[in-house]
Amino acid sequence: MTTTENSLIRAAASNNAGWCAVMSRSHGSAGRFGPQTWASPTRTPPYYPDAVTLVPGADPVAVAAGIDATPGASVKDSFADLDLTGAGFHVLFEARWIHRPAGAPATVPDLAWDVVDGPEALRAWALAWDDGDGDADLFRPELLDDPSTFVLAGRSAHGRVVVGAIASRSDQVVGVSNMFAPDGGLDTAWPVVLEAAHRLFPGVPVVGYEHGEALEAAVRHGFEPIGPLRVWLRS
Repeated sequence: MTTTENSLIRAAASNNAGWCAVMSRSHGSAGRFGPQTWASPTRTPPYYPDAVTLVPGADPVAVAAGIDATPGASVKDSFADLDLTGAGFHVLFEARWIHRPAGAPATVPDLAWDVVDGPEALRAWALAWDDGDGDADLFRPELLDDPSTFVLAGRSAHGRVVVGAIASRSDQVVGVSNMFAPDGGLDTAWPVVLEAAHRLFPGVPVVGYEHGEALEAAVRHGFEPIGPLRVWLRS
């Protein structure tokens, strides 16, 4: 790993931890940033880790001790260098951090987009994201109070949300997460999301993480994989 890649991964991990902190606060869970991790001593919302490592070489004992490490707890191992098996965790999945230099999308988006700015619009966005799985309540109106969080909606000609993502701004990068496009797939979503990032945050690189076919789609839209990560789950 080069020095530049290491720096980008640190920026991506910190950005992602910031988004996890915002989501947790919207559910009443107060996490804390420390030298090695962001961690919440109480259980975070579904699909969100209880800790995110911010630097390589974090102490696995300290990481596990900083959270409610009962069954269901999870840790985002941002540098894929922890061993949490001794604390009862197993690897849930592996992925790659991704990075795209600042710039316009290579493909002009077909859809208009906007930033969600009210509870009703957020609810419509969340229902589109959820696609009937029953988790739309994960996204609460308190998210809209955070100045670093931008809920992006790509809309059909009739105003229906057909593409969505969360953009999280931090000092060095903008992170993209929770992207969806149930009708057209990620090759429809990425041009919309990148156009929004380019307009909202000119000159700022875009980061995130993906795996499998989603990683392949990101690469098609100008991203490069910059390093591995793991998510650990307490059995």
